[in-house]
Amino acid sequence: MTREELATFDGRDGRRACVAINGTVYDFTDSELWQEGNHQELHRAGADLTAELMQAPHVRAVVERFAAIDTLSEPEPAASGGGKGVMIAAVVILAALLVIWLLAR
Repeated sequence: MTREELATFDGRDGRRACVAINGTVYDFTDSELWQEGNHQELHRAGADLTAELMQAPHVRAVVERFAAIDTLSEPEPAASGGGKGVMIAAVVILAALLVIWLLAR
């Protein structure tokens, strides 16, 4: 399945709710936690959620309870390192705030 095909399984308007994780496409349609293709206002069906799963509070075994219906035919794009950049920015901002606070004392 291509990314374009996966995008059509967005769980909206009666369509199936499918996501790709590590190259495997899973069908989450019957999950109460994926109503209308939306998972807790954080994730949308019809996409590759590999990176998001790394930050999810549950384990891979939870995902694998659902039917694997296909494989993603396109490789996952190279990681942009965006998560690391956000963390570095947060640390820099906190350090700057600490310096300002110390100087204001």
